Amino acid sequence: MSFLEEIQKRRTFGIISHPDAGKTTLTEKLLLFGGAIQEAGAVKSNKIKKGATSDFMEIERQRGISVATSVLAFNYRDRKINILDTPGHKDFAEDTFRTLTAVDSVIVVIDVAKGVEEQTEKLVQVCRMRNIPMIVFINKLDREGKDAFDLLDEVEQKLGLRVTPLSFPIGMGYDFKGIYNIWEKKINVFSGDNKQTISEGVEFDDVNNPELDELVGEDSANTLREELELVYEVYPEFNKSEYEEGKLQPVFFGSALNNFGVKELLDCFIDIAPNPQPKMSDTRLVDSKEEKLTGFVFKIHANMDPKHRDRLAFVKIVSGTFKRNTPYLHVRNNKKVKFSSPNAFFAEKKEIVEESFAGDIVGLHDTGNFKIGDTLTEGEKLNFKGIPSFSPEHFRYVNNADPLKAKQLYKGLDQLMDEGVAQLFTLDLNGRRIIGTVGALQYEVIQYRLEHEYGAKCTYENIAVHKACWVQPEDEKNEEFKEFKRVKQRYLAKDKQGQLVFLADSPFTIQMTQSKYPTVKLHYTSEFE
Repeated sequence: MSFLEEIQKRRTFGIISHPDAGKTTLTEKLLLFGGAIQEAGAVKSNKIKKGATSDFMEIERQRGISVATSVLAFNYRDRKINILDTPGHKDFAEDTFRTLTAVDSVIVVIDVAKGVEEQTEKLVQVCRMRNIPMIVFINKLDREGKDAFDLLDEVEQKLGLRVTPLSFPIGMGYDFKGIYNIWEKKINVFSGDNKQTISEGVEFDDVNNPELDELVGEDSANTLREELELVYEVYPEFNKSEYEEGKLQPVFFGSALNNFGVKELLDCFIDIAPNPQPKMSDTRLVDSKEEKLTGFVFKIHANMDPKHRDRLAFVKIVSGTFKRNTPYLHVRNNKKVKFSSPNAFFAEKKEIVEESFAGDIVGLHDTGNFKIGDTLTEGEKLNFKGIPSFSPEHFRYVNNADPLKAKQLYKGLDQLMDEGVAQLFTLDLNGRRIIGTVGALQYEVIQYRLEHEYGAKCTYENIAVHKACWVQPEDEKNEEFKEFKRVKQRYLAKDKQGQLVFLADSPFTIQMTQSKYPTVKLHYTSEFE
């Protein structure tokens, strides 16, 4: 198969939503259709003793939430599909924001009962800033929830999207009869007994066909006819190029847990979702059809297997072909590196791949050379942009609880921070370490992983910090900057990249500092250099 055909086969997308809307369950069902797994394990059901395939850290199994983005690939109808299942919990939002730099489109999952929730709004905002094409999946139709039209309105108003339904529910909750697939003009009748297998739909060219009444009952059939008329009048017709430009969002209804409406979503997705897209670097726009390899690290995961201290750097290939045992340039270190066992993923199962193409995600074993945002090329010096590090909102001193294990603690902290779990700041004054996180739950995850993966124990101590600001002086030699450093020395620290950070204790302090030292700029994000 030619290089261009390989790229045209690829679809790389992320699944985003509020916690508990059913992202991981949807991921499982997509894998089921891809034939990648035989039966799906419900995330919360105790009857099935099989955890979800995509949650592989012990702490995820205990809590029933996903804390790390997992990468899964499968083949379906001649397409190679790469899914990035992201954590929905807001404490891990940073991981999700970074993941969005590596996808070409997203599926937004919304809970039929709760509607649009705050975390969904934030994530969709990021997608809209980047014009990422989105498909909306309204989940859990087997439960009582909001009216379909109310939900569509809510999605338009709260998320600022322009929607067009490509499937429509027949009833809901106890009266849930099935789904009419507008995209393919066929009907799927819900029986509720096919949670772990796949069911077939019945084709209907014409909803006025009396057979519809026999299938779902007269009342439901009439309601559906009325609602569909309204849908055709009110919502714009689906237009592929508007979808690709991020100006129109198709909506599907279903129940991922009951495996319902998922096939409609997948069949339509592979027809309309974009191929691997070009990406902007600091020097030029890189097209996915270029022959030469470029790619960037968007995530690092330490200790995927606790028995071996291995780190995996996840690389999104932007253009060209990645070949095993071929030397590539690590742009930041200006060194050639080659990889003898690049991995492709299926949750816990990893396979060594000979070659991967633009759009694929490759896992590279890493001994500490990579940082998030690093670029690999065949020799060209360029860096991909837009992988930010956000200012944390929670700060704590980290103390070593076992003096004999100091080395393990520092090594563990070092590796976890490289992953981007949290940020480490070292005070200039006394060298004490401070961990900054986006959410409080991360402290538990760090403590848990330090103990179980590195054998180190730590305790935390509160510190009054409101925000970490990256400091950018106009001129490092001028008097104003020297005075700033002298007056604020108690609050100055270095981040892991060695950049100067000012730890401000209140919004008022930030204002005062800015007006007193106008040549010293303070930033809330650091674009990783």
